[in-house]
Amino acid sequence: MQEENNEQEHIENDFNSESQETITKVTGMYKEWFLDYASYVILERAVPAIDDGFKPVQRRIMHSMKDLDDGRYNKVANIVGHTMQYHPHGDASIGDAMVQLGQKELLIDMQGNWGNTLTGDRAAAPRYIEARLSKFALEVVFNPKTTEWQLSYDGRKKEPVDLPVKFPLLLAQGAEGIAVGLSTKVLPHNFNELIDASIKILKGRSFTIVPDFLNGGIVDVSNYNDGKRGGKIRVRAKISALDKKTLVITEIPFGTTTTSLIDSILKANDKGKIKIKKIEDNTAANVEILIHLPTGISPDKTIDALYAFTNCENSISPLGCIIENHKPIFIGVSEMLKHSTQHTVDLLKMELEIQLDELEEQWHFASLERIFIENRIYRDIEEVETWEGVIKAIDDGLKPHIKHLKRAVIEEDIVRLTEIRIKKISKFDIDKAKQHIESLEDKIEGVKFHLNNLIDYAIDYFKNLKSKYGKGRERKTEIRVFDDIVASKVVMRNTKLYVNREEGFVGTSLKKDEYVADCADIDDIIVFRKDGVMMVTKVDSKTFVGKDIIHVAVFKKGDKRTVYNMIYRDGTRGSSMMKRFNVTSITRDKEYDLTAGNKGSIVHYFTANPNGEAETITVHLRAVGTIKKLKWDVDFSDLLIKGRGVKGNRLTKYAIKKIELKEKGISTLKPRKIWFDDTVQRLNVDDRGELLGEFTAEDRLLIINQKGIVKTIMPNLSTHFDDDMIVLEKWIPNKPISAIYFDGEKSRYFVKRFMIDNPNKEEVFITEHPKSQLEIVATDFRPIAEVVFSKRSLENEEVNFEEFIAVKGIKAAGNQLTTEKIKQVNLLEPLPYEAPEIEEVEVVEEEVLDTLPLEIEEETKVGTQVKKEIKSPKAPIIDENKKKPIIKPTKNKKEDNSDQITLF
Repeated sequence: MQEENNEQEHIENDFNSESQETITKVTGMYKEWFLDYASYVILERAVPAIDDGFKPVQRRIMHSMKDLDDGRYNKVANIVGHTMQYHPHGDASIGDAMVQLGQKELLIDMQGNWGNTLTGDRAAAPRYIEARLSKFALEVVFNPKTTEWQLSYDGRKKEPVDLPVKFPLLLAQGAEGIAVGLSTKVLPHNFNELIDASIKILKGRSFTIVPDFLNGGIVDVSNYNDGKRGGKIRVRAKISALDKKTLVITEIPFGTTTTSLIDSILKANDKGKIKIKKIEDNTAANVEILIHLPTGISPDKTIDALYAFTNCENSISPLGCIIENHKPIFIGVSEMLKHSTQHTVDLLKMELEIQLDELEEQWHFASLERIFIENRIYRDIEEVETWEGVIKAIDDGLKPHIKHLKRAVIEEDIVRLTEIRIKKISKFDIDKAKQHIESLEDKIEGVKFHLNNLIDYAIDYFKNLKSKYGKGRERKTEIRVFDDIVASKVVMRNTKLYVNREEGFVGTSLKKDEYVADCADIDDIIVFRKDGVMMVTKVDSKTFVGKDIIHVAVFKKGDKRTVYNMIYRDGTRGSSMMKRFNVTSITRDKEYDLTAGNKGSIVHYFTANPNGEAETITVHLRAVGTIKKLKWDVDFSDLLIKGRGVKGNRLTKYAIKKIELKEKGISTLKPRKIWFDDTVQRLNVDDRGELLGEFTAEDRLLIINQKGIVKTIMPNLSTHFDDDMIVLEKWIPNKPISAIYFDGEKSRYFVKRFMIDNPNKEEVFITEHPKSQLEIVATDFRPIAEVVFSKRSLENEEVNFEEFIAVKGIKAAGNQLTTEKIKQVNLLEPLPYEAPEIEEVEVVEEEVLDTLPLEIEEETKVGTQVKKEIKSPKAPIIDENKKKPIIKPTKNKKEDNSDQITLF
């Protein structure tokens, strides 16, 4: 038994010893290996170097293409295979990197199907496509004399540490990569703008550079932040209305393709955010996506919805991470350009110094050669038998003639002299030798001049690059400041909202109950209950908001134009109060008590007025006790619009029997001032841009474009305006429009004046011949124009439109102006115009309504303090120009019980 125990113990000891031997701690190994891997990915794969703007694979591709360059195209498969001598990765990564380089359309001259960045189509296989270096790349990227070399990964070849790029290539092409623990995203910039900015840097001037993309589009760079971390740009597709039922996308945002863009539009349509009929993709060399809209869908609103809910607008966050001195650093694009410009200057200086050394060497040997032949020193070596004697004889023969040389004569120089052929000596021409030496001296002086004026030389270098390669590289992406699109204002409301007033439910699934309005799933709903409680909640299939609902609608945040008129009883036996208020901001799903807060309060009367209308009502009291006046009229316009928390004005302390609507009200809000912001080409009410005027619900905008199309529209803030618009102003119906145009069919210039007869119709007021064109249009009452003729012998002619032609119909051709060719037409200051006097209306002093009980006083709820103020009568309407009353307010004294309001 004891032996068995000993044997078992021996086995366990052996097992433990074996277990201890197999345990290996990998903590240190993991730290070292992971750090090595992370460093390799950052430095050798994902992040570009700041000096030449290349990632390693791109640099090796360019070096291989230079090795193979003979002026002809090479198969990409051949270039990829050659690059594998330098790049320790597979052919797929090299091929993809080369296609991306080629699609930048800067360094590689391509032949074959290299894919389409617009549609996202891939390039053909490497064996089917060909490439060679572009002329720009050959001039800018390579110079073996200024290149620092290193051994390739297997030690068999030499490859450049950095290519001597004399151009801000990183900023021109852009770069994107994800490494371990960091990433980079440098956006591409415009070729010519980079050169202009580099010149400004050399001249010590300030500069700004912003992204530019080959696929065009529109960009807002307000928050670009110089391309640093935390910056952001917004890119949009270029969308326009082809007609009332068709939108066309002609340019797409950076980072998208027509395929991904169309997929996002179809997805938004499926979710009900937008409503479209069908999409056609006609993209080939240029983008053309046609979006067909159903009948009754607004093109302007759909354009905004496309920006809000699809990839037609994207945000891009740049991140300027680059490699400098074998370390990743984060800098802005301005610093990148300054570094690149200075690096270019250093390379140019290095090239000039190398060129100077070479020229001086050529001058030195040419001078020695002339001395050697002209002084027949070669005869001194005819009888010398040893090599050392030959060297010494030539050296002794040169000594009397080399005082003017810039350096000492060395043995290598003498050896070169001995290698001169007899044929060259026999045909030596002293004059030609002198001319050659003098030309070398001129070149040396020129190089020294450039070195002494290095900055001017660098500026000329950049200007030469722009003149040779800048044509066709103009900015493609339009810079614009975007307006913020509120999604709730442009979303397609194709879901129906229902309400069950008694039980207190609202939602989109209550199809058997009362229909309220169309809504979207991102909308909020505002609900008012009979007990005076208000609540805002998000649209859902079914939501309980409280019983006895008296009003429900889609809520618009910040809406100051919707005014609520309300009469409620304060508590079970309190006075009845009346108030007008709007709701601009709330906390969702929180209940707000609109009454004084006493238990038992109840709403007698409630209306929601989208334009601040103030109706007149008739109040009926219950016949209780000795009340003398049981009925009187109340005008809500006598109340000021306050916040939702005010207690209101006391209407009466007696019990109300019923309230009837006597007269529908008009808007009590001031006309809206509307501005046009030319930067974003949009209307606004935020005091941005040019003031167009004050607009009531009936006022319209006049729009005229360069094609001679005139129309009037309602001033909708979501309206999009075309780039060829030349007139945008408040439309005055009795003000004529004057124009001078060229009739292409008759080849004559005509003058016409006309009024707009049909404001709801878009019309062309010049002839529809293809060569017809509008010269000038004026919307003044009495315009004057100056006509400058092409012939210098003809004096300028002044045209008074009012005297030249009477106001006629819009379809009239007008009167012929001249048969001569016109160089230009200038609008001059118009003649003064006095509006016809308006017949004055007798204004009677308005009396304070005696039907309004004396109990009506304004009460503002501020703690326990109550401020009281008797309201003044409504003021008459004033003509702003004449500052005289043109119509006095009236009160309808007749009773009308036709529109009776049921008491809640």
